[in-house]
Amino acid sequence: SENACEKTSFMFLRQELPVRLANIMKEISLLPDNLLRTPSVQLVQSWYVQSLQEILDFKDKSSEDSGAIHSFTDTVIKIRNRHNDVIPTMAQGVIEYKESFGIDPVTSQNVQYFLDRFYMSRISIRMLLNQHSLLFGGKINPAHPKHIGSIDPSCNVVGVIRDGYESAKSLCDLYYMSSPELVLEELNIKSPGQPMQVVYVPSHLYHMVFELFKNAMRATMEHNADRCIYPPIHVHVTLGNEDLTVKMSDRGGGVPMRKIDRLFNYMYSTAPRPRVETSRATPLVCKYFILCHPECE
Repeated sequence: SENACEKTSFMFLRQELPVRLANIMKEISLLPDNLLRTPSVQLVQSWYVQSLQEILDFKDKSSEDSGAIHSFTDTVIKIRNRHNDVIPTMAQGVIEYKESFGIDPVTSQNVQYFLDRFYMSRISIRMLLNQHSLLFGGKINPAHPKHIGSIDPSCNVVGVIRDGYESAKSLCDLYYMSSPELVLEELNIKSPGQPMQVVYVPSHLYHMVFELFKNAMRATMEHNADRCIYPPIHVHVTLGNEDLTVKMSDRGGGVPMRKIDRLFNYMYSTAPRPRVETSRATPLVCKYFILCHPECE
């Protein structure tokens, strides 16, 4: 809330974070042995082990010790930064496993179940880390003074959608030298004539529409390549009394019925295999299931 208490957050997180970290670590340990042995998954596992150990160091610290609370905030920020590349690194581990051992239906189902839970767990842990670090890290973003941590009480839905489109458009222009236009329609039933505003985490909405725009753009460009005429992507946004709906449609050829079941399978992608970027810090991989940047081919 706007009256956030660092002491209360400290007492909550030092109990809650170890539980969440330990739960997902247990699930990681139950993955197929060959997947666990991939360098990328081992790296992810080591991040979780280190983060759990660092949080447990505060288990018996006094909540009245301002030094301990300040140190805890620094630790939370360090953990948050350490886990920045969890998603691409885990995706790289799946790629390594798939290329070395192939995928049978049982393993695919088990990995699918794990990754669904793993990424949902990461969202919740990330939210807790972000809220504490943004509220008590001592840095306020002057561009968003009314944000409560990562939450915007008046999130401009259409503005975020346009930002996601522009980012995807930049990638598309780089790769295909052109891109589809955006046709956006708004319907505010809750407050007719007013801008659409909801209480939400803008970064979450941005990430979702950005990924959808990339998929839509790639399909549109490749399906209409022979004609060199690229139909626009249509987005219809409706704000009702109880919910917000964002509908995106394109002329990218659709998906055959026989492939519908594969759409949300982590092992399936129609995109080219991304090239791994190596560095001293982490093995980065261009985002899984994406429109690839030229240098990522």
